[in-house]
Amino acid sequence: MTLAELWFVLVAVLWSGYFVLEGFDFGVGMLLPFLPRDERERSAMFQSIGPVWDGNEVWLVVAGGATFAAFPTWYATMFSGFYLALLLVLVCLIVRVLSFEWRAKSTSPRWRTVWTWANTIGSFGAPLVWGVGLSVLLYGIPIDSKGDFTGGFFDLFNWYSVIGGISVVVLFAYHGATYLTIRTTGGLCERAHGIARLLSVPAAVAVTAFLALTAHVAVDRNQRNVTVPLVLTLVGLAVLVVAAVFVKRRRSGWAFALTALVTALWVATLFASLYPRVMVSSTSFGDSLTIDNASSAHYTLVVMTVVATICVPVILLYQGWTYYVFRARVGGGELPSGSPPAAASGASSHAT
Repeated sequence: MTLAELWFVLVAVLWSGYFVLEGFDFGVGMLLPFLPRDERERSAMFQSIGPVWDGNEVWLVVAGGATFAAFPTWYATMFSGFYLALLLVLVCLIVRVLSFEWRAKSTSPRWRTVWTWANTIGSFGAPLVWGVGLSVLLYGIPIDSKGDFTGGFFDLFNWYSVIGGISVVVLFAYHGATYLTIRTTGGLCERAHGIARLLSVPAAVAVTAFLALTAHVAVDRNQRNVTVPLVLTLVGLAVLVVAAVFVKRRRSGWAFALTALVTALWVATLFASLYPRVMVSSTSFGDSLTIDNASSAHYTLVVMTVVATICVPVILLYQGWTYYVFRARVGGGELPSGSPPAAASGASSHAT
């Protein structure tokens, strides 16, 4: 494996980390208007992601920085071609950040409702655009022989990329629901179990459809062998089925771990189908950007590898410590009379 190929894998890992970690707090944001019954429970949902959501976004910054340093041509083409889409993502993220900070500035129900919906809209919009934007890398966009994007905003949308965006939204909502089952107590936890069960079927359908279509698009649009995408699709289907079983049996810790795994498989299947290219050209397949022609010089990749070897373990340890410190369940009140206690495998069962 060359250093360029190694960094392609690392970029995929960074996107997987971002989707897994930011995915559940996006999912919590999507459920804010629907799951809690009162302001106390809604505040508990905010508290469940409050200590970690901004740290999760670091993975996006690192993924963008790694792409810029390791694959400058890919970065330039993607960020120029996806300018409006990325601006839309930025607006969604800014609105979401403001909702965390400004919601607590007043106890007015109307004020809090506005910022709750702001968080939900931002949590819905950003994953939708990410799903569309990453999917279209494989389906193809207009790129000329100089590596310049020659299309417009609506060239990012096609049947495959739209399905990709929808699958990410549904998957993140499902992932967020399983997260709440290990981070909340009482009636809120009970309803999180219920909505996780409800979302298990549409999530399985949407994600399986996307993964299967990815295998087809990889062969049809990227001249890939179908074996690897197909194997990953079958693995993803199996994990979704097992996750649904664990959700039904109220094995919260395992269910959350498996929705995290499915989220990582979504990214892995897309990047495995994209290899050895980083962007497929719909204008002329020969103009597609590959790992080799889009990567930095060998010396740059060597320096990046040394820095990453030193810094990444430190970042992982620090973020792992953060999750350990804030592992306790929050809010939600007591369980309704006669309700069985929620199993929380792998999670702390004490409440704050």
